[in-house]
Amino acid sequence: MASSVFFTHSHCYSSKPSSLVFRQVGVGPTSLRFSSSHVASVAAMTMDSSAKVIDGKSVAKQIRDEITAEVSRMRESIGVIPGLAVILVGDRKDSATYVRNKKKACESVGINSLEANLPEDSTEEEVLNYIAGYNDDPSVHGILVQLPLPSHMNEQNILNAVRIEKDVDGFHPLNIGRLAMRGREPLFVPCTPKGCIELLHRYNVSIKGKRAVVIGRSNIVGMPAALLLQREDATVSIVHSRTSNPEEIIRQADIIIAAVGQANMVRGSWIKPGAVIIDVGINPVEDPNSPRGYKLVGDVCYEEAIRIASAVTPVPGGVGPMTIAMLLQNTLISAKRVHHFE
Repeated sequence: MASSVFFTHSHCYSSKPSSLVFRQVGVGPTSLRFSSSHVASVAAMTMDSSAKVIDGKSVAKQIRDEITAEVSRMRESIGVIPGLAVILVGDRKDSATYVRNKKKACESVGINSLEANLPEDSTEEEVLNYIAGYNDDPSVHGILVQLPLPSHMNEQNILNAVRIEKDVDGFHPLNIGRLAMRGREPLFVPCTPKGCIELLHRYNVSIKGKRAVVIGRSNIVGMPAALLLQREDATVSIVHSRTSNPEEIIRQADIIIAAVGQANMVRGSWIKPGAVIIDVGINPVEDPNSPRGYKLVGDVCYEEAIRIASAVTPVPGGVGPMTIAMLLQNTLISAKRVHHFE
C-alpha cells in the first residue's frame, strides 16, 4: 500500500497520491504544491469566514418524514402500500450492507421491501427471471438491481430488463434520454444526482444563471448531475480525466459537484470564494488514530473548502443519506403514478 502523503498546510491527505484522476493530462501530485503566497492570500481572504455545512442527514430525515406521511395517506385512502424489490447477486459485504440499509429505510417509512438473494454463480437467465417476476408483480412499484454484478453477467442486459415504469434507480436508457431532452420528463431521476440537486433546493441555493462544474462523467452520477443542472438553467462544464487545466475551470464555478472517487483531490486553491460544494465522494484514507485504521473523506479537501466556500457537504453525512431518501421517494412516486393517486 502506498504511504500516506501529508500536506503541511492542512489536514488533507490521500493514501493514493499517485492515482489522481488528472494524472494522464499532466496534473499530478506536484500540481498540488501551490506557493505559500497563494495559500496566504486565500487564507487572508477567508480567515474570518466559515462555510455553512449542508446537513444531508437532517434533510434526508425531513424527506423520509414527508414520505412516511404520504405512504400512510395512500394506505388509508386506497389501501395500497408502495413496494420495492431489491435483487442482490453474490456475497459482497459492501453490497449486502447497502441492501440491508435500504431494507431498514423502507421499513422506517412504511414501504414494503422484497429481497432476492442469488448466489455468485447464478446465471444471467436466473437474474432475468427474477426481474421478469417483479416486472409482472403489481405489488412491486420499484425494482433495484444492486451493483456491481458478477463479472460473467452483462450488466446492460440486466438493467435494461427492468420495466421503465419500475426503474426507480433511473438508469434505464429511456429515462436518461428523457432527462437529456428539453420538453421531456423522465419517469425517474437517478437517486444520487437527484439528492444533490435536492440539497441545493432545500438550502435555497440559486442555480439559474450560475456557473456549475461537475467533476466526473459517470453514468451514475456525473452525467445525470450535469443534465439536471442544465435543466435548472445553470451554465455547466464537466471536468474529467482528459480535461486540460482542471483547476482553472473548477475555480470559475459557483457550484461544484465532485464525483470522481479521488480522496481530497479538490484543494482550497481550486475553489472560488463563496462557491457551493456538493461532495459525492466517499473514500477511505489511512488514519492511525481511527480504531478501523482509516477514515472516510470526500473528493474535496474539507478542511480547506470550509474556509473558502459559502456552503459545503460533509463526508460522511452529506450526499450519502440523500441517495436512499431519493430511492424511497422514487418508489412512492411510482406507486402514486400507477394508481393515479394525487
